[in-house]
Amino acid sequence: MTEDGVHQDSRELLERLQELHLSAFTWSLHCCDGRRAEAEDVLQTVYLKLLTGSARFDGRSAFKTWVFAVIRSTSRDTRRSIGRRLRLLSTWLTSRTSAQEAAAPAIAYENELRESVGRLLSALSSRQREILQLVFYHDLTIEQAAQVLGISIGSARVHYERGKDNLRRRLTPFKERYDRARRGTNQAAV
Repeated sequence: MTEDGVHQDSRELLERLQELHLSAFTWSLHCCDGRRAEAEDVLQTVYLKLLTGSARFDGRSAFKTWVFAVIRSTSRDTRRSIGRRLRLLSTWLTSRTSAQEAAAPAIAYENELRESVGRLLSALSSRQREILQLVFYHDLTIEQAAQVLGISIGSARVHYERGKDNLRRRLTPFKERYDRARRGTNQAAV
């Protein structure tokens, strides 16, 4: 068929679908048990099938009957697909909830530790805090951090080392508690 013939067929199909649109949507709504959004999605999928040629009218029935059959079949496929997704989601949520319950003590402790580290960082001098944040959180080198802060590399190194020493000294009690909590979580998982 020539290109003009294909365009002509597409135009004719579009015109026929426009004539049927209201009744096709009503049928789609019925097939989707009144769920409007699902009915709209089904009808859009049907139109795509018809316009791309993945569903072809062979003339064995009336055009309207055939379109309604495609709508019914597509809505059934959509419902099955949604059912599969919901079952998978339910399984995933159940397993995730179980895993979260098992890890809850460790997660609570990590949250507490994160808040404590935030408080400890805020207790540092502003220069020490800024240099540590740039190096550890933003992956800059000490030289790059010095440029960002507008200070010499030597000064940046001093603030970096002092900041690390201050944090290390203040984190020692937390590290011991964290190690005990981790050992307890790993033993529970075994």
